[in-house]
Amino acid sequence: MIAAPHTSNWDFPMTLAIAGATGNEIRWLGKSQMFVPVIAPIFRWLGGTSVERSSAHGLVGDLVAEFGRRSALILVVPAEATRSPVEYWKSGFYQIAMQAQVPIVCAFVDKKTRTGGYGPLIMPTGDMAKDMDLIRAFYADKSGIKPNRFNTPRLREEDALAAGSVAPEDSSRTD
Repeated sequence: MIAAPHTSNWDFPMTLAIAGATGNEIRWLGKSQMFVPVIAPIFRWLGGTSVERSSAHGLVGDLVAEFGRRSALILVVPAEATRSPVEYWKSGFYQIAMQAQVPIVCAFVDKKTRTGGYGPLIMPTGDMAKDMDLIRAFYADKSGIKPNRFNTPRLREEDALAAGSVAPEDSSRTD
């Protein structure tokens, strides 16, 4: 599940509230700096997993394996990886879905309509640009709590593939 637009600290409690209201038990990824000793047990109880963002640690492979061990798992991934505007989303959500053969769910909090919820299930095809076009279409009319912090969803690998500098089989980089 993609959590977007991710533009404010309020996105987190709103996501938890939406999941609770819809009866969905979620697991979510958060930056390691959130998991300070006093709050870490609460975040883990709420379904959180600490992620060290400074370097690759095999997280995609670990999460794919976790999907293989469970009959059901809803994993919330903040693809923007920050509340600040970014040119590129992290591609881990896409790689996890491809490798685990699970759909991507577009979740949202929309300031314009004062709503939040879930959009379409998108089964990744391996055609990253086509799949991302579906994701972009869904988020095109969504506005985060701080709208100036949300840009059009794009993966760095899309540009590399379009330029021919990355072979499709090499597009598993997770940024």
